[in-house]
Amino acid sequence: MTRDYLKLLPMSARQDVIRQLRADHDTRLRQDKKGFQRFRDPYAAVLTLPQARFIDLAGDTVRIGERHELDDAQYQRLTDAMRAFMPWRKGPFDLFGLHIDAEWRSCRKWNRLLPALPDLRNKIVADIGCNNGYYLFRMAPHAPRCVVGFEPMLQHYYCFKALNHLAGQPQLCIEPFGVEQLIHYPRTFDVIFLMGIIYHRSSPITMLREIREAMQPGGTLIVESQAIPGDEPVALFPAERYAKVPGTYFVPTASCLVNWLTRVGFAGVECFGAHPMSSEEQRKTEWMTFESYSDFIDPADPSRTVEGYPAPLRVFAKARNPG
Repeated sequence: MTRDYLKLLPMSARQDVIRQLRADHDTRLRQDKKGFQRFRDPYAAVLTLPQARFIDLAGDTVRIGERHELDDAQYQRLTDAMRAFMPWRKGPFDLFGLHIDAEWRSCRKWNRLLPALPDLRNKIVADIGCNNGYYLFRMAPHAPRCVVGFEPMLQHYYCFKALNHLAGQPQLCIEPFGVEQLIHYPRTFDVIFLMGIIYHRSSPITMLREIREAMQPGGTLIVESQAIPGDEPVALFPAERYAKVPGTYFVPTASCLVNWLTRVGFAGVECFGAHPMSSEEQRKTEWMTFESYSDFIDPADPSRTVEGYPAPLRVFAKARNPG
């Protein structure tokens, strides 16, 4: 169950441009049939399943449906489709009794930001880089007017669409867009979440400017980022990889992140949490069988990555767009 959320947006949003972007994306997909079908097929299989009667989005595990709601053939179809979306990075989920233990125990991140969570009731919200939509589902009990996930990776895009077909949450929407498309949403969002993204951008300042321009005056930005220890306002720029990840650019200290936000023009900037990463929170599972956190850290010195850089923290910041 989905709806076109564009009619809910303020007039400032460039709806014609957004619709054209969707059409262009669909055209590109049809030209890349092999890559498209890999994740479109399991999504299509899920569309043959009924919407869940039982939904619980308020707990650590996103629960959609109960086992008795599907017959054995439907349950097998669900299992096959969900395994086609591997590796699962965010979770956990329980789908009609099928427990999906994702690489990240994402409930821990959500619980850490809850004390600073702005009021989402009747708000227009964006989640940049939303992955499979775990956090979108966790936002649903807070009664937002709509939540738009931005996710350019087809694996995650179709995974969320499959999950939301089962969950039937029309206020939760997704676009196959990256942060670059925020320019078409000027003065649109009341709240924006930017979690686990900023260090993957070669120009974090440019991205933060684009995010601020997409926010309503008085709107709130929640940033969660990988970070390095230290009190100085500096950022690590790895030579090639950081914790084996090639697409990592500037990894800031908490004070550096605060300065980025302040220089861009945000007000009331505060860091409201920091904690070290660990293999308790990010690890291999049956649903994510590749390397994970323990493989990224020097086994002889857990305070360093395998490249010799400081091992990562996670930090949380909150900021307001003054208008």
